[in-house]
Order: sequence, then structure tokens, then C-alpha cells
Amino acid sequence: MLRRVNPIIKLRWRSTLAACAIAITATVAHGAPATTRFEHAISNLPGKSLVAVEVDFAPGQISTPHHHARSAFIFAYVLSGTIRSQVEGEPARDYRAGDTWYEAPGAHHLQARNMSTSQPARLLAVFVVDSDDTTLTTPDKPGQGVSR
Repeated sequence: MLRRVNPIIKLRWRSTLAACAIAITATVAHGAPATTRFEHAISNLPGKSLVAVEVDFAPGQISTPHHHARSAFIFAYVLSGTIRSQVEGEPARDYRAGDTWYEAPGAHHLQARNMSTSQPARLLAVFVVDSDDTTLTTPDKPGQGVSR
């Protein structure tokens, strides 16, 4: 006997699976250890998910240049330490614990660097992203510089 699956339940499962895939991708692309802290479909914005990822930087660590998903709006909050961040077309800025910034959809992130050579740094990156965007962050290919 075949049972029909309620379309709302099917949509919730698809959103949950997409959020899991997004979270897994986010943890490896920055080059810094990352842990998904929260992920959930946004019920009043069909097709959108919220994913929060904690990124740890060892003393002096620099992330690899990367692009974020074209649909991803990112809010970053420094939990500890000082992190230098630079998005293409903008100057590098230093952010200390408690500071925030955002990155627009499709941003090319040139660097995120722990400014301390002796203490770790940590940030929380919160993504609002299309639920079917399973790749939050894509490292630049070798030799890929700033696009003009």
C-alpha cells in the first residue's frame, strides 16, 4: 500500500536536508575549523533558511579567499579576539569582540585573519540563504585573484 506524503511535510524535509548540506559545506570551505550552531528553514520566507556557523581561527590564521553563495546575506559577529576582514572592493577592517559586519549576497571575501599571533579568535557567521543553495562558501581556484 502506497501512502501519499503531505506536501508540507515533504517541503520541511527538503528544507532540513538542504540546511544540513549547507552546514557541512560551510565548515570546510573557509580553511578554518567551523561548527554549525543552528540551522532552520524560515517559515515565513518560503525557500529561505537561516544557518549560523561558528568559525575558529588559530593564532595568526588566515582564511583562504572565497566566494559566498549568490543568495547568501551574511551577518558576522566577533565572539573573541580581533579579526581582520576584507571583501572585494572594500578596505580591510579590524573587528574586535562584540563588533559586527555584513556581507552582501555573492560577496568575494578576500581575507579573514586572526590578528593575534598568540591567542585564538572566533566569529559567528549567520547566513540567510536559499534553502536549495547547498554550497555556502567556495574557495577561490589557485591563481584566481581579485576580479575586475
